[in-house]
Amino acid sequence: MSLSIDRVVALLLCLFTTAALAAEPELKVQVSLQPTNNVMVGSVVELQLDVFTDSWFTEAPTLPDLKLSGALVMPPDGHAEHLNQTLDGKSLSGMRYRYRITPNLAQGFDIPALTVRATPGQATTELSAQSQPLHFDAAQPPGFEPGEPVLVAQGLRFTQKIVNSATPLKVGDSVTRELTLQADGALAMSLPTPSLSDVNGLSRYPKAPQISNLGDGRGNFSSGQRIDTVTYRIDTDGSHSLPPISLKWWDAGTRQARTAQVPAVTFQATANSAYRPVFSITADLKKLGQPSRLYLSGHWLALIALLLAIAVLGWFTRPLLHRAYLAVQARRRARHAVWLASADYAWRQIPAQIDGQPAQLSALYLWARRRRMGLKLSALGPRLQDFLRACYGSESAKDQALRQFNESLATLNSQAAPNKTPAAPALRPLNPVHEKEFP
Repeated sequence: MSLSIDRVVALLLCLFTTAALAAEPELKVQVSLQPTNNVMVGSVVELQLDVFTDSWFTEAPTLPDLKLSGALVMPPDGHAEHLNQTLDGKSLSGMRYRYRITPNLAQGFDIPALTVRATPGQATTELSAQSQPLHFDAAQPPGFEPGEPVLVAQGLRFTQKIVNSATPLKVGDSVTRELTLQADGALAMSLPTPSLSDVNGLSRYPKAPQISNLGDGRGNFSSGQRIDTVTYRIDTDGSHSLPPISLKWWDAGTRQARTAQVPAVTFQATANSAYRPVFSITADLKKLGQPSRLYLSGHWLALIALLLAIAVLGWFTRPLLHRAYLAVQARRRARHAVWLASADYAWRQIPAQIDGQPAQLSALYLWARRRRMGLKLSALGPRLQDFLRACYGSESAKDQALRQFNESLATLNSQAAPNKTPAAPALRPLNPVHEKEFP
């Protein structure tokens, strides 16, 4: 009895294991191109990416990025078409996503294998599946030169709307031209920019274009749309004309080149004596409480440029100027030191010392030494000898001798002659003999 129970348990385990393995869902990916051939530069090639599972999708799959050199690629917008398919006897449910490719060059394009990730219902981990690589060739439509922008569409509508700011038009009024281009089966980003050139007597003010893809209301792409708006301000009176605008495109239905055109616009404008520029920068600045613009003549601009150049040159030559300043100061200090050590400087100190109370003769001895006259002052004249005897003799008549000596200072310097004897050595003699100042 126990053996039969063991067999039943083993059988149940096998059944549960088989059921668990059978419950693990599958993920499959298929890709296709529409159209598959006769692809033209500027046309739209639709890459259909179908994602299938034998379970159900709990959330949207993670789609890969697709980039092709020489082509514009618009990724899926998030809307998906639900599919049901039987493959290998299994009923699969899936979702279709669309990449829209617009080739800009006549060449071959290789679409690599795309990896999709998803977690279907009953899956224990995230699953991934990979598509097969694809290839297609794009050719230049007849009638278009290589490199020329090409617009390929199933149908095209090119219209314009004119709005005048006033009736009748005067100088200072404006005319707005709005161009609307709709191309069936063409992406909005591939629509060409119309030529909106300048017109004599008018000031042109373009606006940013409005570019959008149009659909059928159920998430399906149908056409691209581009709206260009430009406003012309009338600057002069008389007749004015906005030129016609032509657009060359390729009709994918009839497979031939066509041209769409909007007609020229002609209008008259009368003079307006009360006209002031609409966009007056000076007036706007005054309203904002700011000063008007500053106008500088050419001479002032040249002077400012020269001052700026001098400032820049001075900035970069500061180290040189600083070193030159230090050198000048050093030379000045050296000259001043030479002057302080000269006989003339000592001579200029003599009168002040003689007139001092008490009188001093240190400047006189310093002057004599710097004139290399030695310690014998008898050669300086009788006045100095009389003065020294009066100061140091037995009978002192110092004041009278000082006055007489001071009177003779004017001629003392010119009469003094420097001692021609060689200068004394730097070291004192071993046995010095002191000379007397006077006998």
